[in-house]
Formats: sequence, C-alpha cells, structure tokens
Amino acid sequence: MSRYYRFRLPPWAREWLIICEKCVLPIMIFQAIRTLFLPTTFDVLLLGVLIGIFIAFRLRWI
Repeated sequence: MSRYYRFRLPPWAREWLIICEKCVLPIMIFQAIRTLFLPTTFDVLLLGVLIGIFIAFRLRWI
C-alpha cells in the first residue's frame, strides 16, 4: 500500500486541493443553515458528504 502524499501532486493539482480545502467550511456552514430551514433528503445527504470531506481534510487523509 503506497501512502498518498499531497506534495507529490503536480503544482496545479496541489493548488486546486488547497482551494477546495479553504472553500469546504463556508459551503458546509451554508448547507447546514439551509438544511435547518428547508430539510430535504438531498440536503441532508449533501451535508453529510461535506462533513465527511471536511473531516478528511482536517485529519490530512486528503
């Protein structure tokens, strides 16, 4: 099993990864507020996916 290192990526991919990492939290907060006021199945699933991505970034899995 080879480890995934973000610094082995090409510079353009690393830059996009950093941009995505910075954008996940505001999108997740907006989605949580939206889910509180207008809950649908899609909103709850999307919020779950965003929370999973956020946790993966925080634990450096991505």
